[in-house]
Amino acid sequence: MEINWYPGHMARAKRLLSDQLSRVDVVIELCDARLPHSSRNPDLKRLTEKKERILLLGKSDLADPNLTAQWTKVFRSQGISCQALDMNRQAKSALSLIDKAAAQAVERAAQRGIKKTVRAMVVGVPNVGKSTLINRLHGGSIAKVGDMPGVTRANQWVKISPYLELMDSPGLLWPRLDDPLAARRLAYIAAIRDEVVDTAQLSIQLLTDLIGMAPEAVAERFKIKDLTLRGPDLLDAVCRGRGFLMKGGAFDTERACKVILDEFRGGKLGRITLEAPPKENDHDEA
Repeated sequence: MEINWYPGHMARAKRLLSDQLSRVDVVIELCDARLPHSSRNPDLKRLTEKKERILLLGKSDLADPNLTAQWTKVFRSQGISCQALDMNRQAKSALSLIDKAAAQAVERAAQRGIKKTVRAMVVGVPNVGKSTLINRLHGGSIAKVGDMPGVTRANQWVKISPYLELMDSPGLLWPRLDDPLAARRLAYIAAIRDEVVDTAQLSIQLLTDLIGMAPEAVAERFKIKDLTLRGPDLLDAVCRGRGFLMKGGAFDTERACKVILDEFRGGKLGRITLEAPPKENDHDEA
């Protein structure tokens, strides 16, 4: 299944982000802890490499905690200031990382007798929780939030404290998703709109992957008795197990696809990470 999705607003957002970087002291990159490699946009790394950077593994409450700890160790070994984050309970712990990253800029301003306002930009692929993070730090709903990509369409500055402002930026993919596995995994977490993919094929592939990772959870959640099934037979088994039937007894596969995707995205199958960390001698550069 080939997936490519790069709407016009992303190209505009990339230009706006580049223009705003000169005003920023710290860049906070947010990725999805279930997908720590594929949910990092390589274009963002190139755009922000001259800035102080923080990497947050968001939605860590949905990911395997052991694999999250391993990924965090990998990123820190690359010199990246990194922290796993459950945004429902731990969002404000990110403030200490921001303070540390901005310390030199604050000190330089203090030497000139200035109490500096730190400006940090929050970046990442669509639907990783950038607006949610800002709302948690702000203490109220100020940034638009949605469970689909494309909700934030323009840069917006949010005052967190008298001396800290965060900029919420639109989610950015890169123009060519050359790795089909990475593209598919981005679609699993809704970083790519469901409307531009074959959701039946996507749901089948997700379920097949999950059977390899968490067979008991799949069998229990979807009432599938035969985990050797593949292809459309898997969707039929979900319909049979969960009672997704239309008039006349036909399987409601459209409903099954929606439920498979929604329940994975919502963590209903447990804490699952789709990517294992690289081996020690195969680390990517920061």
